[in-house]
Amino acid sequence: MYIGDYLGRRELYTPDKLAFVDAGKSPEWRLTYRQANRRANKLANWLRAQGIGKGDRVAILARDGVEHLDLFFACGKLGAVHTALNWRLHWRELLEIFHNVQPKILLFSDDFRAGVEQLVAHYPLQLLHLDGDGLPGSLHFESTLQAAPDEPVTCEDLEAEDIAALIFTGGTTGLPKAAQVSHRMIAWNTLNTVIHDLTHNDIYLNVFPLFHTGGLFVYTLPNVIFGGTTIFLRQFDPQRVLELLERERVTVFAAVPTMYQMLTQAPNWAQADLSSLRFCTSGGAPLPVPLVEKYTAEKGVRFKQGFGMTEFGPGIFALAPEDAIRKAGSIGRPNFFVDARVADEQGNFLGPNQPGELVLKGPSYCSGYFNNPQATAEAVDERGFFHTGDVALYDEEGYFYIVDRKKDMFISGGENVYPAEIEKVLYQHPAVHMCAVIGVPHPKWGEVGKACVVLKPGAHADEQELLAFLADRLAKYKVPHSVVFLDELPISAAGKILKRELRRRFAEDV
Repeated sequence: MYIGDYLGRRELYTPDKLAFVDAGKSPEWRLTYRQANRRANKLANWLRAQGIGKGDRVAILARDGVEHLDLFFACGKLGAVHTALNWRLHWRELLEIFHNVQPKILLFSDDFRAGVEQLVAHYPLQLLHLDGDGLPGSLHFESTLQAAPDEPVTCEDLEAEDIAALIFTGGTTGLPKAAQVSHRMIAWNTLNTVIHDLTHNDIYLNVFPLFHTGGLFVYTLPNVIFGGTTIFLRQFDPQRVLELLERERVTVFAAVPTMYQMLTQAPNWAQADLSSLRFCTSGGAPLPVPLVEKYTAEKGVRFKQGFGMTEFGPGIFALAPEDAIRKAGSIGRPNFFVDARVADEQGNFLGPNQPGELVLKGPSYCSGYFNNPQATAEAVDERGFFHTGDVALYDEEGYFYIVDRKKDMFISGGENVYPAEIEKVLYQHPAVHMCAVIGVPHPKWGEVGKACVVLKPGAHADEQELLAFLADRLAKYKVPHSVVFLDELPISAAGKILKRELRRRFAEDV
């Protein structure tokens, strides 16, 4: 009966321990596990009164806050499916998702009121507004929750293979696919995570959006299962993040490299005390060595690095802090319950230092894609290996390296060019703050590289200087044909650089 009722168990074990700090609210909310479980029970009772039961989808369109957790745990108690939506999507894109997953209720925040108004004109459903005045017919979330009965709720016939949440893939081509996250997947991801990382007394600051696997499943759910404290912000704010890391004595922090770069440019970076951190975790892209060295020298921070994905959970690979420099650029070694291989186009497994597609097998894999049997079948081969679409290799010591995404690789004059390799070198230049390399059309070579660069404040470099810097360190065919300097790079809600937007912007360049 406790499968999915994480807060029920946590209240049993540590009722008075601090569970969540919602630092995006004013004043901030601080909830114990007993209080958090009470909220989840109330919401579950109200949802059940609306006819929500096992397998039903309930959606939320909101920036990070405790309401995401209220809904996730309430759905777990009912066997319903938590469906968090990417708030960067256009309402027409959300409408397509709604037609596919068919949610019965939507929670939304006032930031997205205009889009929701358009959405429900084409797809009517029950609305709960988290803040603001809402829309005609919508109910105020907090008032509705507090008026509901506080009776324990569990789904008696819930099994490990039942679906807890839908997490949507990036959707770089076509409609985002909805990965089905089962209770089994959550348990195995937690086991992979805690083997390397968590203790019962960790304090974790989450800056990933909660519609993303990074937000819900990197540390948030494992930390709840272990009984730690998790802090939320509405969205990433470098100055505020540094303030919270110091004030709350945070022990575990995770972000992507672009976020770590932005923290170093915050006005309070120099005076920020980060001594409480046991480690920081970086994922999503290779962490530049100069950045590791800066954090180590100035703040004494130890970096873990890793690699995960929506379909297989965030805890796939881990790189220990002592390897951060020695194995710079590596995602580490497979976690305990992950079988990772590198395969060629014919599916043959490759040996050390041979690039090919990263394929994965293990119990933390999702249960396929919701209402998409074709994509589910195509993702896994006859041996049960999930094909990631990442080009990778591993060295003689078993450390894996992501060479690049298949879709980011471009072919110039018949040679495969991997932007990640070029970006790694660019980050060694002292003037480069952030960068992204893309392939653009070329009449002779098919495609050539273009480096999109943001310089550090006060730093100076021109195109010829950076091209010469690269030419001194890379094969000629890898050196981009041009450099463009930008004030900022397009960043996703998860903190990743949106290369597809750069490709669209510079598609006509020759």
